[in-house]
Amino acid sequence: MKPAPVLFGWDVGGAHLKRAALDAAGRLLRVDMAPCPLWRGLAELDAAIAALPQLPAAPSVVTMTGELTDLWPDRASGVVALAAALAARLGAETRIYAGPDGLVAAGAAAGHIDTIASANWHATAAALALRLPAGILVDMGSTTTDIIPFADRRLTSRGYSDAERIAAGELIYCGAARTPVMAFGPTLPFRGAPVPLMMEFFATTADVHRLTGALPEGADLYPAADGGAKTLEASARRLLRMVGRDLGPPTLDPAAPGLCTLDEAKALAMRAAEAQLRRLDDALAQVVSAPPGGIAPDVPIVGAGVGRFLAARLAERAGRPYLDAGALLAGGAPWAEAAADCAPAVAVAVLAFQG
Repeated sequence: MKPAPVLFGWDVGGAHLKRAALDAAGRLLRVDMAPCPLWRGLAELDAAIAALPQLPAAPSVVTMTGELTDLWPDRASGVVALAAALAARLGAETRIYAGPDGLVAAGAAAGHIDTIASANWHATAAALALRLPAGILVDMGSTTTDIIPFADRRLTSRGYSDAERIAAGELIYCGAARTPVMAFGPTLPFRGAPVPLMMEFFATTADVHRLTGALPEGADLYPAADGGAKTLEASARRLLRMVGRDLGPPTLDPAAPGLCTLDEAKALAMRAAEAQLRRLDDALAQVVSAPPGGIAPDVPIVGAGVGRFLAARLAERAGRPYLDAGALLAGGAPWAEAAADCAPAVAVAVLAFQG
């Protein structure tokens, strides 16, 4: 008989719902994720919960970023409403992660707005800080990337709110799947010229990384920009629209002036991926060079999220060691990969269990 969960950790985002289950020894039993387009309404939260495998009931601890969606007029309203909705669905004893304020009752969320709002990054970095003497968390999800330094069992980041972290280079609205390619403008090189990108939602980073071969299975849970297929050809067609081109047939003569080949689309994807990596590299440089003395070059980057393949490339580019958050949080197989994909859910459960 499989052990029953004694604690659930949840990460309630604006686009995905993630859940981690721990057993009585604090071991990770399983990790699950489902799409949750919360901006459409709380019915999407119900659908996402129902989509997860059914497990025996257990207390829940939650971290959130879903309050940021435009379902609510402001973050404060979102925190209070989402905390109440989660308590109604997960149980009245549900606790909410409030960063430096610890875990608070869902009913007390109104008194901890500023520390609850979008604090999932804090949970992940805090859990890692208990396992490593120092590190730089690079957590790239489908939509955003967090770059969070930690040392001596505490976070050394300069910002806490989204606004502060954006200014400090610690939050970049740039992800592995849902980011519009037009964000990497104003131009990308194509056929010997810097071509301006069309300011349209024609393609996303999922198309880019599918064409480069780097997109992990299960990283792209939302419809494509055109609602079409998620094949190499369909991604190529969407990406080429960004530079005003169309994909030709497989038998296309590469010298043909009008249509483009699949290889040209793949080359364009490589350039877009490089533009994304440069953006991350600039943010990392901002973080590691912060006063008083910056961060030593031997401090490792710890990759998390479905886009951690770019965190690994970033570490290589910066000449830093690379570690995977999943191995640190899950203690090894079989759930290490899923734990890295859903690091905040695992982290908040670990913090609550140890706490």
